[in-house]
Amino acid sequence: MTEEAAGKPARVVVADDQTVVREGIVMLLGLLPGVEVVGAAGDGEEAVRLVAELAPDVVLMDLRMPRCDGVEATRRIRSGYPGTQVVVLTTYADDESLFPALKAGARGYLTKDAGGDEIVRAVHSVLSGDAGLSPSVQRRLLERLSAPEPEPPAPAVVPDGLTSREAEVLVLIAEGLSNQEIARRLSVSTATVKTHINNMFSKTGLKDRAQAVRYAYGKGLVRPPAG
Repeated sequence: MTEEAAGKPARVVVADDQTVVREGIVMLLGLLPGVEVVGAAGDGEEAVRLVAELAPDVVLMDLRMPRCDGVEATRRIRSGYPGTQVVVLTTYADDESLFPALKAGARGYLTKDAGGDEIVRAVHSVLSGDAGLSPSVQRRLLERLSAPEPEPPAPAVVPDGLTSREAEVLVLIAEGLSNQEIARRLSVSTATVKTHINNMFSKTGLKDRAQAVRYAYGKGLVRPPAG
């Protein structure tokens, strides 16, 4: 921990859409030395707004929230306000939650069974330039690194000026995946998936997902099963 971090409490914003949970975290942190809660947000949009207004040191970020989820909020905060670090505090420790959050810029990741002391340690760890990861999350990272998953290949020929990512989203639509499933597969937010779909519809003149499926097969991006 740096002398600056040791000399004054870390200024923290708590973001969680469940009022009882959010208030409980705020109350818990208020009893512990080394942190000062300066704001609380009920969704990702509000979290980004509070960061802009309050310039906190750290945001404790839930992942599954309305309007703007924790991954997208983390991406916006780290892009627009790099002086604020993000520690995810969530119920979920699965790959579909963990890796998109880390790719978005979160420096810490804890599950909600973490104790107050563990949360405070994670906050000060990220402010010191270290990662604030729970032991279970560290194990998941090691497992993932030891058995990396290949990136899904982009289509060889991309029609109608589509980007490779837009064509990739189109293929996944044709495979029957929902926007949330596509977001998890590509490690992006659902808002990003919707943007790709809107762009793809605009370029191709398609109106709905059914037309998109027929288009994908017609352009040879997806082939019907053999037999």
